Amino acid sequence: MFSFFRKKFGSAPPPPAPAPAPATVPAAVPAPAAVEVPPAPLAPPSAGGAPTEAVVASVPQALATQPQVAAPAPAPIAAAPAASDPHAFTHAPEPTAKPEPAAREGWLSRLRKGLARTGSSIAQVFTGTKITDELYEELEAALLMADTGVKATEHLLEDLKRRVKEAKATDPAAVKALLADAITELLAPLEKSLVVGEHHPTVMMVVGVNGAGKTTSIGKLTKHLAESDCKVLLAAADTFRAAAREQLGVWADRNRVEIISQEGGDPAAVTFDAVTAGKARGADVVIADTAGRLPTQLHLMEELKKIKRVITKAEATAPHQVLLVVDGNTGQNALTQVKAFDDALGLTGLIVTKLDGTAKGGVLAAIARERPLPVYFIGVGEKLEDLQTFKAREFAKALLD
Repeated sequence: MFSFFRKKFGSAPPPPAPAPAPATVPAAVPAPAAVEVPPAPLAPPSAGGAPTEAVVASVPQALATQPQVAAPAPAPIAAAPAASDPHAFTHAPEPTAKPEPAAREGWLSRLRKGLARTGSSIAQVFTGTKITDELYEELEAALLMADTGVKATEHLLEDLKRRVKEAKATDPAAVKALLADAITELLAPLEKSLVVGEHHPTVMMVVGVNGAGKTTSIGKLTKHLAESDCKVLLAAADTFRAAAREQLGVWADRNRVEIISQEGGDPAAVTFDAVTAGKARGADVVIADTAGRLPTQLHLMEELKKIKRVITKAEATAPHQVLLVVDGNTGQNALTQVKAFDDALGLTGLIVTKLDGTAKGGVLAAIARERPLPVYFIGVGEKLEDLQTFKAREFAKALLD
């Protein structure tokens, strides 16, 4: 999983010093065993201690490791919040580094399976024994079939030939590895962190076409934010579809966060109320769910522009994030959506969903070449853990495995 930020607590007060042994105790009596000191209640952080709340949170990053706090002798006690109880103590110091969670490994396996239809046609190109012009022609066709796009395909082929020449590679398997390097370098600009906490509240506006998975992605993101001690407020600005409000309401109840909703109300007004309420209630993040829009529906795209303008009236620096959710199955159509929504709203990042069964995973290469917006998350299913941060190297390897 990924984490946004964790609250840090002060250490427990030191245990009382043991009383001196009476002079009448015979020397032969063994010294008493170490006394286990029960955990004391959390003390409020001191002025010079750890901050009570982090200011900036970024994704992706490894799970934060709490600093070890050693209490005075006789026995050191490490204070660290447990996953289920933020006020619990553990008597074992946390390791200085944590391995990649097993959930991430399982997710990568599903990503490889999801991209298998894309990668199989590309991998077949490297089954021969020689590097020939025919190999490059077959690779070009395979990349185009994977919806990599003409510009990205031309770039990758040119870059690959340069790498092959520099490495003096003669084995098709080596060329495949060099292609993975080329794809990784192309996708690297998309691998950026979603920053939460620079503004209070951080206002996010989530847009996309119907069926792309906006509301589900918001619910998953809210879950991760709430688990990272963020106070989240949701705005049900998709007032045209009752099911959308109900679905968002279910996520709000499940995550125990507040929601601003109004049946049949004006989407811009709902969003305005949510941002205003978020400021008044001390929310860390306000996320506005909007109705699905096709880029060709110009009058509906104007409605999204209105929502953005109204958010700015509620908070001059907002929205701080304008996220587009795109369906990875739509191929080049996804690139068309990215361009249209970016031109209309000025996107700050993407969430790419439904990569669990697509033959068009190469569209990320097309996005990287023609509209390199950050891809904050990619999804491979409906479960909470199926939404993960995007990493270029992982994606390139999954694409070619």
